[in-house]
Amino acid sequence: SAPEDNMGWALTCGSEGIAHHFYELVPDMALDFPFELDNFQKEAIYYLERGESVFVAAHTSAGKTVVAEYAFALASKHCTRAVYTAPIKTISNQKYRDFCGKFDVGLLTGDVSLKPEASCLIMTTEILRSMLYRGADIIRDIEWVIFDEVHYVNDAERGVVWEEVIIMLPRHINFVLLSATVPNTGEFADWISRTKQKEIRVTGTTKRPVPLEHCLFYSGELYKICESETFLPQGLRAAKDAFKRKNSTTGGSSGAGSVAMHGGHQVRQHENSGRSKGPKHSGPQAMNLSGAGGLHQNNWGPRRSESSLWRLLINNLSRKSLLPVVIFCFSKNRCDRSADFITGIDLTSSSEKSEIRLFCDKAFSRLKGSDRNLPQIIRVQNLLRRGIGVHHAGLLPIVKEVVEMLFCRGVIKVLFSTETFAMGVNAPARTVVFDTLRKFDGKEFRPLLPGEYIQMAGRAGRRGLDKIGTVVVMCRDEIPEERDLKHVMVGKPTRLESQFRLTYIMILHLFRVEELKVEDMLKRSFAEFHTQKKLPEKEKLLLLMLSQPAKTIDCIKGEPAIEEYFDMASEAEELRTCISEAVMQSPYTQHFLLPGRVVIVKPQTAEDHLLGAILKNPSSIFKEYIVLVVTTNSGLPAENAPMSLVKLQEKGSGDQPQGYFIAPKGKRGLDDEYFTPVSSRKGSGVVNLKLPYRDNAAGVNFEVIALEHKEFVSICDCKIKVDQVRLLEDPNCVAYSKTVQQLLETRPRGGKFPPALDPRKDLKLNNIDLVMKYDRHSQLLQELAENKCHGCIKLKEHLMLAKEIKKHKEDVNALRFQMSDEALQQMPEFQGRIDVLKEIGCIDSDLVVQIKGRVACEMNSGEELICTECLFENQFDDLEPEEAVALMSAFVFQQKNTSEPSLTPKLASARKRLYDTAIRLAELQARFKVPVTPEDYAQDNLKFGLVQVVYEWAKGTPFADICELTDVPEGLIVRTIVRLDETCREFKNAAAIMGNSALHKKMEVASNAIKRDIVFAASLYITGV
Repeated sequence: SAPEDNMGWALTCGSEGIAHHFYELVPDMALDFPFELDNFQKEAIYYLERGESVFVAAHTSAGKTVVAEYAFALASKHCTRAVYTAPIKTISNQKYRDFCGKFDVGLLTGDVSLKPEASCLIMTTEILRSMLYRGADIIRDIEWVIFDEVHYVNDAERGVVWEEVIIMLPRHINFVLLSATVPNTGEFADWISRTKQKEIRVTGTTKRPVPLEHCLFYSGELYKICESETFLPQGLRAAKDAFKRKNSTTGGSSGAGSVAMHGGHQVRQHENSGRSKGPKHSGPQAMNLSGAGGLHQNNWGPRRSESSLWRLLINNLSRKSLLPVVIFCFSKNRCDRSADFITGIDLTSSSEKSEIRLFCDKAFSRLKGSDRNLPQIIRVQNLLRRGIGVHHAGLLPIVKEVVEMLFCRGVIKVLFSTETFAMGVNAPARTVVFDTLRKFDGKEFRPLLPGEYIQMAGRAGRRGLDKIGTVVVMCRDEIPEERDLKHVMVGKPTRLESQFRLTYIMILHLFRVEELKVEDMLKRSFAEFHTQKKLPEKEKLLLLMLSQPAKTIDCIKGEPAIEEYFDMASEAEELRTCISEAVMQSPYTQHFLLPGRVVIVKPQTAEDHLLGAILKNPSSIFKEYIVLVVTTNSGLPAENAPMSLVKLQEKGSGDQPQGYFIAPKGKRGLDDEYFTPVSSRKGSGVVNLKLPYRDNAAGVNFEVIALEHKEFVSICDCKIKVDQVRLLEDPNCVAYSKTVQQLLETRPRGGKFPPALDPRKDLKLNNIDLVMKYDRHSQLLQELAENKCHGCIKLKEHLMLAKEIKKHKEDVNALRFQMSDEALQQMPEFQGRIDVLKEIGCIDSDLVVQIKGRVACEMNSGEELICTECLFENQFDDLEPEEAVALMSAFVFQQKNTSEPSLTPKLASARKRLYDTAIRLAELQARFKVPVTPEDYAQDNLKFGLVQVVYEWAKGTPFADICELTDVPEGLIVRTIVRLDETCREFKNAAAIMGNSALHKKMEVASNAIKRDIVFAASLYITGV
């Protein structure tokens, strides 16, 4: 699996030499295998023997576990220890069973601790993390840590745990990383190797041990559309043709309800035979038909259509020897409903039936009487006897394990499962079926990602038994588009992405651990990897920039003030951009923009602000204002038009870019506007002046120019008299002298500009923000006018230099910032979280962790701040142990929408008190800019759906009775109560830190009250059947 970028530390294997000379290179293997190893396995073992870390990326069932076993064997041989971490408890339990006969193995999960002193330990990633934070002694003895299912790092909720563990593991420990095929294996391996400063060998294979074929199932037929990673458009065309034919013959009726054309006879016959025997399955599940997907209004319609569809599929697969099959449905209800639909099918022989019965009897014999007769256990056993299984999170753990074990034995022929089966259980099938290619991911319905599809499809094809694995996509009332099918079947799987995020518990742990600062943790996260990788380049660039000679500005007026001028001018320009549109579009402004109005302008060609007066407003011919401005350049004007009349041009006879001419009356069109002169003499409205016109009057240079309204910087609160005839029509030196003189007299002393119009009184601006910007802009203009650079002949040249110097400074500062801790993406949030921890007293002003912070460090199963506050506010003092543990279920229960529990008044008030605490904490965090919204924070971290159930359970009510109190499935109830035991342990440790013996005792009583019967039945993988 070649990485896509050029890697430094991560080294891609691929030398054929190792595989060819393997037995010479590794003559004395720590573990012998009864089969010939694949090349990637040989490579990995060779590097393990050399004490190097390896990253193995390969498909499901390709044999990655061989590498893990070899690391265990090496640890046993070297008398060191090895740790195998898995993302979920099911995998941990299964691996414990698989490794038990071969090695000295221990198991540590949230609720089980078996042989913790063993040399090979299997544990969940969370347990390893808490060992690292605690600085457990065992860490010193570990030689290998094996991370299975590394692509789990993409999990939004728990992916961060993997990153934390990888960052915190000491350098002496070697890694074995096992992952499904992902596009950026190299990048991820490179991150780890840079973080740990050690080389990692990347190996693996994209070859499947059993190649896959992908088919569509429509109308009773299978259409092959993809084989050995190649898409077959002709198969899809055939399916679409069948779809068209069927819909034209059935008069456009679509949906699974219409009986299939190919083989429809067989289905009808089956349905009739099934109906004549009477209904096989009665009970509440049989009637739960909402949303099963058909066009009929009554219940029998959709039921019959779904039922006939599943039968059609199973008969088809059975006929072609394509059983056993795993059918992936994307909800627990869908799995149960689909299994209940296929009532008339029996797939097991009599010997298989007796094997199933014996196995179930043995497995369930450990349960007490009433638990053995739970509806779920009876229902699942009835399905199992016919070779049908269901597997999802709503099942009791023991039921789930029975299903997994029977499936591995090959007696379950059809298994309806959610995608958890693809993640955890190592149980391949002959065929995999997708009920649909869309799923609900907790937020929205979306198409499956290629990685998800590949992971599930990878369960098809049993190594050593099947030459090919078959993957089937169900089509009901439409055939998917080629683009979507291609994307999901042969598209690239999801890249490994960092899910790193700061948590309070992480910050507190790191404040207690001297070796690693929070900033280091952030820097070393996969999220910051690319930024950190580029640091050496940035350091070189910074040194280069700092070594350049500094540019200086020689001021002809003494001490340079250009930088100050540049800053003010930049700010004024920004403000003008903000206010000009609002000011210029205001109807009140237009009343002031008339001939004679004094204005401050900044023509596009100039760098400085100039004082001017409007001589003429825009007309339909000429869309710009004609303005006289006083310029400050001394010396003779560069370009002087003669005062005599210029030859007039006819309208439209060619444009002169540098000016314009007005045609005489006789040559004007009807639309043209007359110029109205402000003069005693009646003017003809002609402008006999070539623009821009430059001259000198009253000892000052001036220009007459054409301006757009966006070149106005400010409108002043004064006017002067202008004689349009003598200034524009019949230009006259005396008139210009008078006008310039008047203009200069409008300036107050000290070289300032005349005051601007009042934003409220004159321009009627109501927006406070706009008025403040307007006032600041006017103030800046005055300060610019007073600055000694204003009007300087070197202004343009010096402004360019000032801009360069400023940019250089900014670039250097930006580089310094990028290389500093402050630039880390999560730094602002880190600051906010520290402020929150200080405010609630978990740390002091010197960032030393206080008792409250030490208590928060114990809270792994619930939100640490809410749990800690709840303990320090003594919220459990007035509650009995049963009530306390019931309320604590809100920390660990994870389902959002449930039936409303009915609570005792005491529990209801305790619930409100806890919820209010969460809201208060969220408001505090929001105040310190931590991105949380109070309602969401409280609802995400406190789910009260099982409070009543747990209360009754702690009081000794049988399991069958507590299930009646809620619509939450049995499996989730058990999972919540098992996790609650962990929470009781954490609260007990917290009570010891606080010195609260009453709370310690209460938690012990609560823990004992919930620890009984089916909820705490040991895993069959651990005890054996």
